[in-house]
Amino acid sequence: MSIQEFAIIDSTLREGEQFAKAHYTTEQKVRIARALDTFGVEYIELTSPVASPQSFEDCKTIASLGLRTKILTHTRCHMDDAAKAVETGVDGVDILFGTSSYLREFSHGKNIDQIIESAREVIEFIRKAGCEVRFSSEDTFRSEEDDLLRVYQAVDAMGVDRVGLADTVGVATPRQLFALVSELRHHIRAGIEFHGHNDSGCAIANSFTALEAGATHIDTSILGIGERNGITPLGGFIARLYSYDRDLVKKYKLNMLYDLDRMVADIVGIEIPFNNYITGETSFTHKAGMHTKAVMLNPGAYEIIDPADFGLQRTIAIAHRLTGKNAIQSRARELGLHFGDTQLREITQEIKRLADAGPLSTEQLDDILRGFVVA
Repeated sequence: MSIQEFAIIDSTLREGEQFAKAHYTTEQKVRIARALDTFGVEYIELTSPVASPQSFEDCKTIASLGLRTKILTHTRCHMDDAAKAVETGVDGVDILFGTSSYLREFSHGKNIDQIIESAREVIEFIRKAGCEVRFSSEDTFRSEEDDLLRVYQAVDAMGVDRVGLADTVGVATPRQLFALVSELRHHIRAGIEFHGHNDSGCAIANSFTALEAGATHIDTSILGIGERNGITPLGGFIARLYSYDRDLVKKYKLNMLYDLDRMVADIVGIEIPFNNYITGETSFTHKAGMHTKAVMLNPGAYEIIDPADFGLQRTIAIAHRLTGKNAIQSRARELGLHFGDTQLREITQEIKRLADAGPLSTEQLDDILRGFVVA
């Protein structure tokens, strides 16, 4: 199936605030919100205003910034919470209710009929306030499908803008995602939102598969930060879409992605992982001789993502024992040096020999190359 129109709901300021190392100031929240707005995400989701007095004030502050992106907040399916959320001036309220047997037994104790009736009053209130409303079933993928369909069809009839599928514990597989979203698409008119945790490493694949099956909204956070191992990372989701069809992400300001990752990494006190999607230190570094030769002839040989589209550059690692003569020749030409094939092979073997003791510095490599000219 082809991917149709979709929207990103970035939850760095809600799910991301649940990250173990996160404690945002109001100024930091505003910086993140403005940056996400400039990047072009369609929605920004904020921590529930009932979480704390400052959370309420921060929600009001960000809702009043006049951003182009729509501002949402996330609350329990409870009238008091909904009233507090509407009071902040947000564009939409995301409500949730646990539907799995685990949460029905150990959390709220309500059955499916009681969940539906509890939702009715809250949904009507939010709609009358002029806000978008999403109803999400928490722990979707440990819920019975018949129960889910009953709930989703009921809230769809109540006029929700979206229903939410929340892989709260990161248990879902792409096959499960495709099956459930495809089935749901036949039964409801509302949009379908997916919120995927990354406990088992499937968040990006699940998000992409949800879109293929007919979902309309995907939750992300910068660097994937969130509860436990976090959720679908914004950069990773962009990478997956870009490698599938670049036109899907042309609406976003891609050259901001590194700055977004760096900003949030600094705020929460972590490093960008070396192998992070697109923005990691080694994302566009090529080392093996066979790879570097091909990349110098055509980067597409070993790159599905063009770093230039993200304002970044590739690196050809040369001064190590896996190097090849083509990489050495390229560096020599940068220095204005030219060698015949026989001499180039000799130089390459010498570099490999020396690098067996450890990688050489660029300065050492250049000295070797210049030394062969003198010799």
